[in-house]
Amino acid sequence: MASHAPVGHEKIETSNTLMIVLILLAIAFGGLVEIVPLFFQRSTTQPVEGVKPYTALQLAGRDVYIREGCYNCHSQMIRPFRAEVLRYGPISLAGEFVYDHPFQWGSKRTGPDLHRVGGKYSDEWHRIHLNNPRDLVPESNMPAYPWLLEATIDPASMAPRMKALRTVGVPYADDEIAKAAEDVKGKTEMDAVIAYLQVMGTARK
Repeated sequence: MASHAPVGHEKIETSNTLMIVLILLAIAFGGLVEIVPLFFQRSTTQPVEGVKPYTALQLAGRDVYIREGCYNCHSQMIRPFRAEVLRYGPISLAGEFVYDHPFQWGSKRTGPDLHRVGGKYSDEWHRIHLNNPRDLVPESNMPAYPWLLEATIDPASMAPRMKALRTVGVPYADDEIAKAAEDVKGKTEMDAVIAYLQVMGTARK
């Protein structure tokens, strides 16, 4: 019986290389169709009313928050479900995070969502909780961060960070960058993290 050359879909199904190439092209095209329009939607590119760039101290706190892996357990994305809204507050909007690079949304949530935590507790509550969570929540499995009380923010590092963020669209003014070092001088990492926590989700309140 004479063999015949594969044609049409048979050719694709019998060639691993061709199949891989076509799959990658399909994924790339689908990704472009889903992602590119978001760069032109006002709801994803413009800040909602009340949202401002982080101050130097809040920005330093955000960096510590990321460094310590807080985002691994605490999402900042309130989902559009009744139980979520009742517990955490209004759903998260992209416009609240236009100055976050990268944003801290996530799907995993071991601890509570922190998007609306700003103003919910006092600075002293946060200080005790971060130093040893079980002093306030005995059943907590969150690790303690006592070193944040001693470690201080490097003032010289703040202006370069803010300049870098300005290149990607965060509207920091020259005077804000110029006084950044003074704003964090003598501040501990605990002070910075608390400043960051206290501003989370407050714009829409």
